[in-house]
Amino acid sequence: MTAVIPPTVLPIVLLALSNVFMTFAWYGHLKFKATPLIVVILVSWGIAFFEYCLAVPANRIGHSVYSAAQLKTIQEIVTLTVFVGFSALYLKEAVTLNTVIGFAFIAVGAAFVFRG
Repeated sequence: MTAVIPPTVLPIVLLALSNVFMTFAWYGHLKFKATPLIVVILVSWGIAFFEYCLAVPANRIGHSVYSAAQLKTIQEIVTLTVFVGFSALYLKEAVTLNTVIGFAFIAVGAAFVFRG
């Protein structure tokens, strides 16, 4: 897989996929409020397993081209991006201007991590 996708891109792809799983693990249950909490916890753990199966290789591969701080920054930006889509599409919650502005400030901060 690493021969097809460059090591600068592969971690980002894997982190994006892992964040889809993690977002469902952490927030997917909000549509099922009648489900007992213990069931939600166990299902979330099961979903999170697949997140780890993607995130750990993403960081291992990514650390060959990115610093740990850069990997964490990529992960946070990917998390916010995935969450906005999830929140709007799955939870049907509006993305407000304040949310966009707040995330933009985070993105500006992330840019400083990559300035070198």
